[in-house]
Amino acid sequence: MHVERRETRGVTQYYLAYSYREKGKIRKLRVYLGANLSASELAEKKLIAEGKLQYRANARKAIGDPFEKLLSQSELKELETLESKGEILARHLSEDDWRKFTETFTYDTNAIEGSMVLPNEVGNILQRGKWPDKPKGDISETYGVAKAIEYIRTTKEHVSIPLILELHRIVFLNSKPFAGKLRKRGVEVVIADALGNVVHRGAPSTQVRNLLSKLVEWCSKNKSKYPPLVLAAVVHNQFENIHPFQDGNGRVGRLLLNNVLLKHGMPPLNIELRNRQEYYSALQAYENGHDIRPTIELMLKEYRALKRLLK
Repeated sequence: MHVERRETRGVTQYYLAYSYREKGKIRKLRVYLGANLSASELAEKKLIAEGKLQYRANARKAIGDPFEKLLSQSELKELETLESKGEILARHLSEDDWRKFTETFTYDTNAIEGSMVLPNEVGNILQRGKWPDKPKGDISETYGVAKAIEYIRTTKEHVSIPLILELHRIVFLNSKPFAGKLRKRGVEVVIADALGNVVHRGAPSTQVRNLLSKLVEWCSKNKSKYPPLVLAAVVHNQFENIHPFQDGNGRVGRLLLNNVLLKHGMPPLNIELRNRQEYYSALQAYENGHDIRPTIELMLKEYRALKRLLK
């Protein structure tokens, strides 16, 4: 890191800069320190800015090239073989199948994020309009997730920023004031465990839209190259790494995963609440080492559970 000075009409502006290499090119991150600073002011502001810049640099390094460690060719072939043998059965779900899936997915995906609505209450809310004595936000998001499932069933939209925004808007329309809006500049995400250890940092707010654009571009270029499970796993995990919304990223990410599967003729899948720790561990494996194997293993497990659900 180094301080850069810029002279403009007698005003000296100071920036703390960090240079790094990405895909063979030298790129630079900067933090503005101020103008016409004394030596002591510059030293103080530089010290504060170093932390911000290091965070942005680390986030860039962690998220900048997320697709460098996919499955090997032999592993991709093995996955295709599993699909061809019917281990994952692509099928046309009946309306009753969709009802069962919608209620189960709605319960689990909201419960993972702390909703207090119980499994039997989901059906009463969606099918009978009977509201339990639970927080209104939880009830609203029960309707929202179910509507979002119906949306991905019918839309022809593949992975895109408008689709991502629309899914967030549908789910959180009546529960969050920022529904359908990306994180504003300066709204950063740091998630810690019970001991205060940082387990996840979202992308810097200034990079969110650019990183989503890269994700959309990657998916478009590779949708015929990789099996649907690989595409869905990478799109979901990278979306969660970016963490583009102030809240609600998990639910939108799991809907986005299913949109990828459906657009490739695959049935949807549900991440069950009972597998929450395995799900989190898979996300950590991807964030820390770009390893999608744990995610795909979990997806295969959840497909087996789906078959039992729809018997």
